[in-house]
Amino acid sequence: MDPSKIRNFSIIAHIDHGKTTLSDRLLQGTNTVSQREMEDQLLDSMDLERERGITIKSHPVTMYYTARDGETYELNLIDTPGHVDFSYEVSRSLSACEGALLIIDAAQGVEAQTVANVHLALKQGLEILPVINKIDLPHADVDGAISQIEEILAIPGEEALPCSAKEGIGIEDILEAIVQRVPPPKPTAEGKLQALGYDSVYDPYKGVVIHVRVFDGELKPGMQVRLHHSEKTIEVKEVGSFNPKPYSREKLGPGETGYVTGNIRVPRDVKMGDTLLETRNAADPLDGFQEVRPMVYSGIYPINSADYEHLKNNLAKLQLNDPAFVYQQESSIALGFGFRCGFLGLLHLEIIQERLRREYDMDIIATYPNVIYRVIQTDGTELEVDNPVHMPDPSIIDWIEEPIVRTHIMCPNENIGDMMNLVSEKRGVVEHTESLDGTRVMLQGTVPMNEILVDFHDRIKSLTRGFGSMDYDPAGYQQSKMVKLDMLVNGDPVDAFSCIVHFDKAEQRGRALAAKLKEVIPRQQFKVAIQAAIGGRIVARETVGAVRKDVTAKCYGGDISRKRKLLEKQKEGKKRMKSIGSVNIPQDAFIKVLKA
Repeated sequence: MDPSKIRNFSIIAHIDHGKTTLSDRLLQGTNTVSQREMEDQLLDSMDLERERGITIKSHPVTMYYTARDGETYELNLIDTPGHVDFSYEVSRSLSACEGALLIIDAAQGVEAQTVANVHLALKQGLEILPVINKIDLPHADVDGAISQIEEILAIPGEEALPCSAKEGIGIEDILEAIVQRVPPPKPTAEGKLQALGYDSVYDPYKGVVIHVRVFDGELKPGMQVRLHHSEKTIEVKEVGSFNPKPYSREKLGPGETGYVTGNIRVPRDVKMGDTLLETRNAADPLDGFQEVRPMVYSGIYPINSADYEHLKNNLAKLQLNDPAFVYQQESSIALGFGFRCGFLGLLHLEIIQERLRREYDMDIIATYPNVIYRVIQTDGTELEVDNPVHMPDPSIIDWIEEPIVRTHIMCPNENIGDMMNLVSEKRGVVEHTESLDGTRVMLQGTVPMNEILVDFHDRIKSLTRGFGSMDYDPAGYQQSKMVKLDMLVNGDPVDAFSCIVHFDKAEQRGRALAAKLKEVIPRQQFKVAIQAAIGGRIVARETVGAVRKDVTAKCYGGDISRKRKLLEKQKEGKKRMKSIGSVNIPQDAFIKVLKA
């Protein structure tokens, strides 16, 4: 199609502001999907996406729309995930577009992730079309949302398009605005092939299917193309587009989006954000490529050790459709054989665990999530540590650096004190506060990533009664007083409970773990000491009492020395038993502690 009749756009929004519902209405408004085939959340294909109301994987779709001027336009929608964990996927999808629909909930207004997504879109130089959704709600405040768009996002309020995706109000105006205001694609490489591979999925019959946006040149079956960053040469077998199911086409021209398949069998060969070029007469690669790096690591083990091979196969299947997920084999004395897995963030970790349980019926246990620490040793060498087991001896550590994140927290005015207390409790710093619209405030600051892993988001929601929202992005590393906390049972370290914590919180964490272990470790014939240690220093201790046999039961009267003699003999036996006895911690004890 003529590039001047093509419009590439994306939909960006905070979670649950109606992104997927609006894409459903656009598919109906352009007759891309017939009424018979239409269903809610059509582009969300996973059960998890439908249940949670979130988009996990982006879904492209090509629509044809006859505008009021009588011309037919090709509209390419690249749907994006909304959660902060998938921000790199969002940035790749945005770089394939010229415009973005920014959805704002009329009842909730501008949220933390709305601001972050606008900054991402502006960085890519996109035309932003603000859309105020859910205007049919009884408590919708359209004027308030427009003033927030002007004050917080610095976008003129008259550009905002009111709509209700649920009721289908204002959809025609949005389609017209896309045609009128989103610029058409411009050629970039003087007719040479230049295409961005912004995503990939695995098909058991076709191999790896690359989702592409062609910037210049043409993609046709039979061509030899090269993936610039992974240095792979492939022969193009098939090209096509989505409506929303894939259908093949003769070629993909400048400005068009779709998919390409070739002789690629291994998903790792395709890197997100790579450029497809011709093998001969190649153009320059596109800018902005980054390797996707995991941010959070956790160990995943099968509860039944016989399921190890089964788990290994299922992790390989998951990785086929999620290139950002990485794993490698590891073993633990306590938990047996398992895998060290890397994730983009905590939601990503939760989704992988949930998919293993549901789709593959796996009984698994995950260890406490960890971030990647930089350990600078006394000889000047730098070591990256994602597992407490690999932490070197404290005597050869010069200092440790931990990753920090820049946070944007939005909350009602009355909760500003609670938010500041929460940030300082998590060792963070509030650098800047900004009043938004008389009722809400935005706090900007830095927090160590280790501190936001488990309950930070939940605490924000509970302190603000659901009105608070948060967004974060990586902000490098800072030097911190981090230590390795070991849990010793009867003097032996248990690697499954080891963790890296800040020195100020180590004692509190050690006490909590020791108390929990005391509840779950079964009593032995002798006293069992549970200790939390930092290096050679014990910071917390609990004792599991011995199971005591009444050895004096057979003494009926007589001299007291007979009873004392029996008790002394028992005492000696227990002392000997303690020195040679070992404590076997049952599997369910590990599960209880790790779940807590």
